Amino acid sequence: MSLEGAKVALFVADLFEDLEFWYPRIRLTEEGAEVTVIGPEAETYEGKNGLSATADEAIASVSASDFDALVIPGGYSPDHMRRHAAMVFFVKDMHEQGKVVAAICHGGWMLASAEILEGRKVTSFFSIKDDLVHAGATWVDEEVVEDKGIITSRNPGDLPAFCRTLIATLERQRSQAGVWV
Repeated sequence: MSLEGAKVALFVADLFEDLEFWYPRIRLTEEGAEVTVIGPEAETYEGKNGLSATADEAIASVSASDFDALVIPGGYSPDHMRRHAAMVFFVKDMHEQGKVVAAICHGGWMLASAEILEGRKVTSFFSIKDDLVHAGATWVDEEVVEDKGIITSRNPGDLPAFCRTLIATLERQRSQAGVWV
């Protein structure tokens, strides 16, 4: 278990893309990471395809300093997430602390709202390309992009590459630091 001891925050809000939430949660847990689901409130949220997920913590009760990485699934949930200033600040704080921030599909909306895309290379679901470009990013159509701790992918079909890159990046971060934060 290569991520034993790693602490990963996983955002959730209504209308999350079911696969983009559950696939990373399962893969990270399989690798030994402690995954904490964080929502606007500690309640149950409905996925856009009918699965639900319960937040372990409300955003008001957590701190970016307690985590090594953040995963933001897509669907329509990022539009709900960015209505909560504390969730946007958490993304910005994770990035400023040099921690891994991974977003798939529409998750890039949170990166734009957190104003962390200036000069970064990213990808996303094609319909939010303009939003990311206007936030200062260079957008490319690739299954996964990693740029200085920001990992992005386009859609559920990219989940294998997204998770491989996320896990490898966390392993590299650990080997450089020697320990988890």
